[in-house]
Amino acid sequence: MKIRLKKLSPDAMLPEYAHGPNEDAGMDLRAIAPVVLKPGAPQAVPTGISIELPSGYEAQVRPRSGLALKHAITLPNSPATIDPGYRGEIRVILLNLGANDYKIEKGDRIAQLVIAKYEPVEWEEGELNESMRGAGGFGSSGR
Repeated sequence: MKIRLKKLSPDAMLPEYAHGPNEDAGMDLRAIAPVVLKPGAPQAVPTGISIELPSGYEAQVRPRSGLALKHAITLPNSPATIDPGYRGEIRVILLNLGANDYKIEKGDRIAQLVIAKYEPVEWEEGELNESMRGAGGFGSSGR
């Protein structure tokens, strides 16, 4: 699949697969400038790119497992959705759950981008069919 991308800065880097498209679902997004993440304060980190998704597709922005495990850096709105109509800069909301400042350098991989197909929904109001679970919610299946 081809997706149109615009670099908003000459320093912006294209999203890329670390191990290739046959082994990775997500492409790495990189920071375009240095940023210091203070503990507990979410911050939108610019990537310097914008994309044009086809109708019926979304881009999901997800945390990088290494940043989460080694440095307690995550995305508070994970997965973040980029809608097909959005043409602005992709900025990644990062949150430092650690105790110390974390410095992101220009070019650091900060998140993963996954392109996913979705189906538009048309609601049909009425009675619901029975199921084994029924209305059982949180914790209804046990531990």
